[in-house]
Amino acid sequence: RAFSTEEGCVQPAEVGSAQSLYRDTVLVPRTDFPMKVTGQKLLDQEVAIQKKCGFADLYAWQRSRKAKKEFCVHDGPPYANGDPHVGHALNKILKDIRNRFEMLKGRRVHYIPGWDCHGLPIELKALGELTPSSLTPLQIRQKARAFAEEAITRQKAAFQRWGVMADWDHCYYTHHGVYEAAQLKVFQEMHGKGFIYQDHKPVFWSPSSRTALAEAELEYNPDHVSRAIYATFPLTTVPANIASEVAGLDNVSVLVWTTQPWTIPANQAVCYMPKAQYSVVKRTDSSQMLLIAAERTASLASLLGTELETVGTFTEGSQLEGGICKHPVIPDKFVQLLPANHVTMAKGTGLVHTAPAHGMDDYSVASHFNLPVECMVDEDGKFTELAGPELHNLAVMTEGTDKAPTVISMLKDCGALVNEERCVHSYPYDWRTKQPVIIRPSRQWFIDTASLKDKAKEALKKVHILPESARGSLLAMLDRRTYWCISRQRSWGVPIPVFYHRETGEPLLNKYTMSHITSLFKEKGSDCWWELPLETLLPEEVLEKSKAGPAIDYVRGEDVLDIWFDSGTSWAAVLEETGCMADAYLEGKDQIGGWFQSSLLTSVAVRNKAPYRSLVVHGFVVGEKGEKMSKSVGNVVDPDEVINGGKDTATTAYGADVLRWWVAESNVFSEVQIGANVLNSARDDINKLRNSLRFLLGNLQGFDPQVQATEPADMHYIDQYMLHLLHKYSIKVTDAYSEFGGRVVRVLQAFITGDLSSFYFSIIKDRLYCEPEDSLGRRSCQTVLEKVLDGVTRSIAPILPHLAEEVYAHSPGHKETQTLFKSGWIQSTSVWLRPGVEEMVEGACAIRDSFLSSIPGKNPAKYDLTIAIKPGLLFELMECLQGEATSTSSQLAELMMVARVDLTSELPVDLPPDALLSHGTFLINLEGGVIRENSAYAIAAVPTSGSRCPRCRRHTAETADALCPRCRTVLQSSQ
Repeated sequence: RAFSTEEGCVQPAEVGSAQSLYRDTVLVPRTDFPMKVTGQKLLDQEVAIQKKCGFADLYAWQRSRKAKKEFCVHDGPPYANGDPHVGHALNKILKDIRNRFEMLKGRRVHYIPGWDCHGLPIELKALGELTPSSLTPLQIRQKARAFAEEAITRQKAAFQRWGVMADWDHCYYTHHGVYEAAQLKVFQEMHGKGFIYQDHKPVFWSPSSRTALAEAELEYNPDHVSRAIYATFPLTTVPANIASEVAGLDNVSVLVWTTQPWTIPANQAVCYMPKAQYSVVKRTDSSQMLLIAAERTASLASLLGTELETVGTFTEGSQLEGGICKHPVIPDKFVQLLPANHVTMAKGTGLVHTAPAHGMDDYSVASHFNLPVECMVDEDGKFTELAGPELHNLAVMTEGTDKAPTVISMLKDCGALVNEERCVHSYPYDWRTKQPVIIRPSRQWFIDTASLKDKAKEALKKVHILPESARGSLLAMLDRRTYWCISRQRSWGVPIPVFYHRETGEPLLNKYTMSHITSLFKEKGSDCWWELPLETLLPEEVLEKSKAGPAIDYVRGEDVLDIWFDSGTSWAAVLEETGCMADAYLEGKDQIGGWFQSSLLTSVAVRNKAPYRSLVVHGFVVGEKGEKMSKSVGNVVDPDEVINGGKDTATTAYGADVLRWWVAESNVFSEVQIGANVLNSARDDINKLRNSLRFLLGNLQGFDPQVQATEPADMHYIDQYMLHLLHKYSIKVTDAYSEFGGRVVRVLQAFITGDLSSFYFSIIKDRLYCEPEDSLGRRSCQTVLEKVLDGVTRSIAPILPHLAEEVYAHSPGHKETQTLFKSGWIQSTSVWLRPGVEEMVEGACAIRDSFLSSIPGKNPAKYDLTIAIKPGLLFELMECLQGEATSTSSQLAELMMVARVDLTSELPVDLPPDALLSHGTFLINLEGGVIRENSAYAIAAVPTSGSRCPRCRRHTAETADALCPRCRTVLQSSQ
């Protein structure tokens, strides 16, 4: 089927015109490859291509072949608690693009998809309206497992539809026994090295989930509102260093500020900054004496609405040593003034209320000074009896501060409340329930990350991180994390394999008990922790080796492991074939504090090295205006609807390749925008690409590269130059695939639009359409077009596998049963590099550009051109393109796209008055600068005197309606 493209193919002439006589003699492009495929036809075609080209078998095929190198992207397990979303699409397609490229390059790709299957969100969704207390742990686990597996089925089907290459029959799942056993081996090794321990210390606690949380399970709400207070602690023992300097300090109170008034009953100290200056000030409105940081005086005076007269200032906070205060709401309780480095002057009074049970820094102070850690809050976030009858059973985050009786009203009643204000600040929330968390002490299992931190930092020095800016975030999070709470008070997870003595509560956990439990989990799965009798979990031989009493003396632990420990040990469970080392971990930026870090810490603890050679950190998907996606706003983009169209028949079905192109063209290191405009643009880009590929296919109809190809040395110079550009393109696009973030698409589009459509295609059409079918000039051009088609098709294949296989099926030179992905990467050779030809053609192009700028908006085919160049290297190069002084059919005339070219050393003196003159220079640079020559040229363009040939439409005929000499010869030879 003949066609016309954007590149300006010959149009069918009007019936009855002179041109129609020669229409059938013009070799216009013909192909069955459609310009566009849309709607249901597109969707059916993509599915058919996946089946015909063996997408499902491709991973196994490439694993079975011999290869010198392996490439491993370790799949961070998506959470099995919902439908696939565009964040999944960005992540999975980004990985697949790289994997397909590495496979085409001849490497054996190691990529095993997995799912994170445990955890609270799944448990809560699985239970629905059911109350956990009404179910046994096994019943909860059964429901959670079924829920997770349903989600996995939906997500897996979506990933396959997107064209993601993997062994989908052998994925990894964190709830399978083999995985759990590998996880427990890591736990055992870390415990044996002393990195895992049990302790009673403050942890982030979620009252809404009734479980401890790790920092990675928090999200910070910047709009959280607290009722901040300024309260006084009467100074009963004045520090000796102050008393000796300032007299009459009998009625001084220390002023503290806190955004968590509910923690006041648990106060054990007031902390100061050792190097800061402190002052005793007097309120002019009440004569109240307050001890505050000197630099906070002005701010506090403004806040309190009164002048603060300085009575005395002390050069160092260390002078406050020895001071003792009276607790404001607990009679007969006294607390010390203590130094602490975490005190800041940014807000408050410079003196910090310290409740060791409810603050990480507070706990550090308590540990250093042996202060008691009294917890007055239970697992539901309510005050216990220890808080006193006024507060008992009140929720600390609601009734405990907002309704009477409250801590605030108690402070007011005893005269300790100086000021109360509404404070909007960032506060940690449970990322699952979206409710605020508290800090409270609990007996939990921890990883000593403080002792691993330096090793982890050292290991990161050997890791390539993209973007490099993410390294700072990763290091900062490591610094903030002194310990990692890994125990959870839930049912759906891997049980911590510990037993507790019924009477003493002492834990029984050693290499013998853990090895036995590990083997049971591997064989039966972790449900056996609840299913098997205690005597089976603790057989006599294990008890003997452990030097423990009978099994009846123990109870099994009820805590499960943090899911970040689940997924963070995946390197041990999944990467055995690669030596537990991946070439890349590629996930979203939220994993900087999550999977990237948990994997690093567990691997460093066990093996003193990171489990990855590189980290790739991509951004989140947002709406077209950069807004966060939200169901309430209605801007959530469903990848299934992107591919198949929505329930509304007006919603476009874009197919999988458009989704993949969106990923490939995006700058994935920032937030990635998606919406109708973005997707329409992606579809249009693919259609433009299809059009160029269709032009190539149409001009290769009937061409057999095995028989009819031309040797590079025999080709026209512009064809040699195109091979030169193709080789450079192959190097650029190969390098771009080794990175991430859209460069491949930019390199591809620059080649298609700049080198091909705007340049080469526009120049060669006359030769392709009007030269004899088997002429050297046409075969030379077709040889290059076949190489270009092959190179472009392979270079788009990792991004657009469906389109690439469709093009490959229409391409010449291979069997119909062959598929592109089993045939390798771009086959280019350095033999195509021709520096001399490059300078020759680019010199001619510089002249061409000068000429075209002198005739803006006009058709160059209607001009005769005189090119004047002084004798020298540039003239010699142009002589290669046109051996005779005047020609209408030289390679130089083809490049200039004019009727005739005269090549001379000087412009004639008798130029017609309508001649358009232009000048320029071109720098020839050969052999690395050894040969350099800056040559000047002059151009004269005059309207041609030739007539338009009715066959080729060039203005090279002697008279109107007569064929030009070239076309006359072509027709005579064909008869």
